[in-house]
Amino acid sequence: MHFFSDNTAAVHPKVWAAMQAADGPDHGYDGDALSQRLDAAFSEAFGQPATALWVATGTAANCLALAAMVPPWGGVVCHREAHIEVDECGAPGFFTHGAKLILAEGEAAKLTPATITAALAPIRGDVHQVQPHAVSITQATEYGRVYTPGEVTAIGDLARARDLWLHMDGARFANAVAHLGCHPGAITAAAGVDALSFGMVKNGGMGAEAIVLFGEARDPALTGTIQRMRKRAGHLQSKGRYLAAQILALLEDDLWLANARAANAAAAELAAAAGERLIHPVESDEVFLVLSPDEAAALRKAGFDFYDWVAPAGAPGAARLVTAWNSNPAHVTALARAIAAL
Repeated sequence: MHFFSDNTAAVHPKVWAAMQAADGPDHGYDGDALSQRLDAAFSEAFGQPATALWVATGTAANCLALAAMVPPWGGVVCHREAHIEVDECGAPGFFTHGAKLILAEGEAAKLTPATITAALAPIRGDVHQVQPHAVSITQATEYGRVYTPGEVTAIGDLARARDLWLHMDGARFANAVAHLGCHPGAITAAAGVDALSFGMVKNGGMGAEAIVLFGEARDPALTGTIQRMRKRAGHLQSKGRYLAAQILALLEDDLWLANARAANAAAAELAAAAGERLIHPVESDEVFLVLSPDEAAALRKAGFDFYDWVAPAGAPGAARLVTAWNSNPAHVTALARAIAAL
C-alpha cells in the first residue's frame, strides 16, 4: 500500500486511449493537429488568451520558462524550499546559463510581498550585483499549502511594480484549484502570472507537462524564445502529438480537476485521522505528520510505504504521505485507521 508520491500513480486510462488514438501519420514536432489545438484548449480552460507548449518534465517546464525571462546575469526570487532550489539539481542555472536563485522566506514555503521585498532589499542596483528579473512561486507549495487568489494577486502586483516576471510552478496546480474551488484563471492570468508550469504527470499523465503563457503583450517574442530554447535543450520531441494527446485528454471534460479532487479527498481522510499529529494544514494531496521511528516502523510492518521527513523541533520524527488520483479507497481507509490507532 504505497503513499510515496503521486509521481508513482498510474496513467489514466483516458490518457492511454488518447495516445492510441493519436497513432498514424501527422506532421512532426509540434506541427501536428493535436499540438495545434493546445492554445485554444488552454485559452478556454483559463478564460484568457493563452499560449501552450508541451515538454516532457516539470523541470524542463520550470527552467525553460525562467530561461526565457531571465538573462544569465539575472536572478529569480523563490522560496528557499522551492523545488527549483532544492530538487532540480541546479537545472535553473543550467538552462539560464548562470542566473542566480535569490532565496526568500515564508511559512509553509509560501512567499509573501513582505518576504520578497526583504530578499530584494539588500540588492544594490549597480553592475556588481545580480539583478532580479522574475519571481517564482509554487502552487501548491512543497508543504501542500495553497496560495489564494488574493495572495497570488498581491505578489503579482508587487512583481508588476518592480518590473519582474511572475512564474508559477504548478506541479500540483490541479490540486490547488480543486481545493480552492475557484476558476483556474483567478490564480493565474487574472492574478498577474505570466507563465505557468502546468503539471500533468502527477495527475494522470504519462510524460507531458505544459508551459502556459499569459499576457504576452508584455513581450510578444516570449513564445518564440521558449520554442528555440526548447529545441536547443533537446525537448522538442519529434512525435509531439503523443504529448499533446495526453494534455488534451486531461483537459477534456475537466478530467484534470476530477483527478485532483479524488487525490485531495484521499488526503483529507488521512488528515482527519492524523488529528493533532498534522504539521501543516492539508490543502492538497500531501499529508505531513509527526511520527516516531517506532510508529513509522509499525505502519511499514502493516504494509504501508511512505517517506520519512524532517521533523519539527521537539518532535521524535515525521513522515510525508502523498495520495493520488487513483489511490485505492480501501488502502486509504486502512491507513487512516492505522494512524488513528497509534
